Amino acid sequence: MMLWILCRTFAGMTTIGTLLIFAAAIVLMVVAIARWKVHPFLAIMGTAILLAVLLGVPYADIPDVIGKGFGGVFSGIALVIILGTLIGSVLEHTDGAVALARAVERVVGKRHPRLAMMLIGWIVSIPVFCDSGFVLVSPIGKSLAHRSGTSPVPLMLALAAGLFASHVFIPPTPGPVAAAGMVGLENNLLLVIGMGIVISLLSLIPAYFFAGHIGKRVQAAEPTSDVLATEDEHHCSATLAFLPIVLPIVLMALGSVAALMNIPTDVAAVFTFLGKPSIALIIALLSCLPLLMQQKMTGQFYDITQSSLKTAGPIIFITAAGGVLGAVVVASGFVDIIKESGNSLKVLGVVFPFLIAAILKSAQGSSTVAITTTASMMGMFSDSGSMMNALGFTTPLAATLVVMAIGAGAMTVSHANDSYFWVVSGFGGIKAGDGYRTMTLMTLIMGITAIALIALVAALLL
Repeated sequence: MMLWILCRTFAGMTTIGTLLIFAAAIVLMVVAIARWKVHPFLAIMGTAILLAVLLGVPYADIPDVIGKGFGGVFSGIALVIILGTLIGSVLEHTDGAVALARAVERVVGKRHPRLAMMLIGWIVSIPVFCDSGFVLVSPIGKSLAHRSGTSPVPLMLALAAGLFASHVFIPPTPGPVAAAGMVGLENNLLLVIGMGIVISLLSLIPAYFFAGHIGKRVQAAEPTSDVLATEDEHHCSATLAFLPIVLPIVLMALGSVAALMNIPTDVAAVFTFLGKPSIALIIALLSCLPLLMQQKMTGQFYDITQSSLKTAGPIIFITAAGGVLGAVVVASGFVDIIKESGNSLKVLGVVFPFLIAAILKSAQGSSTVAITTTASMMGMFSDSGSMMNALGFTTPLAATLVVMAIGAGAMTVSHANDSYFWVVSGFGGIKAGDGYRTMTLMTLIMGITAIALIALVAALLL
């Protein structure tokens, strides 16, 4: 009890004290998740409540702060996360993801197999989680390597890079969607998607050459015959598989155009309505029905929905816990301290959220947890009491670059505490001992490249 009182007094008296308590709480959260195996939801919630008490938030106000932070996620982006996850599950269960992969392979696979696998991964992971995407698509890469008589390692690394890039940068993947909503960009998802496409593709350039370079120096594990026997054509239509990905982007684009151009009010209202992220994704989900009917899987849609809700649930609740942490950061007056130190922190610019996300990613493994937790700390760009505002990120473009910086941090780096690390090693024919030479180093290169590009854009445009 005495220590408790001392901490509150220390925080109230000095800026350094508040910063030290905040840093210690974040370290405690990371240790709880990474070492003590506490579920991220409980670890983030516990950290938020502890910070609220230690940083002097009045006890009577803490329940309201928790409710505001938690409920904000459900009123904002929870539906978008659910819909995005459900669309990805439909593509996964109907072999739509494999049809997308086959379509790209037919276009560029024969002459440029490494490029084909990278583009396949990049497309597939927009709606499908990177872990699931790798499991689904890796047999195609091994088959392609088998036909060309080359090592599968460069192709598997290229696939892993493509999947990872869109996983951390491009909505409607849950992590980027959650980050966009938490910084106040839920109605500007098209801007986030566009910037995410550019940054993710540019970050793949060094990964492409690295995969080719290291792939020649790493011996592949022995492939199994059933993995290579994946030549059977999937009867799923690639056109129907592409529709749920392309349609919401087109609708959001129309909504943005309607808001900018001189269009009759009634027509503009319709386009604006259709361009709202939740509405666009509902329509995209409806566009999955022809795919389900073609595969004769409409009777399984209930089970697909059920499994999708089980997948989306933990993400939403972790994001909501992050919302509580963000609300505590604001209520505790921590943002005022950031404003006092604004000049020194502003020098870091977008590197600041990158470093927070990178520390969280490297410490506990999950990119989604790193993204949502960091975004919750940053708060909304339109909120004068948020850390975003204190650091000078007060426009939609600035907020978008922060989301990109968080995504770059969330890929830096993948190693032994990351499930994706083991998925790539296990299903990619890469020996576990070579994982650090391949996957870890490649994600480091991608993350550093991405944040360098983001910082350059920020310097030129902000």
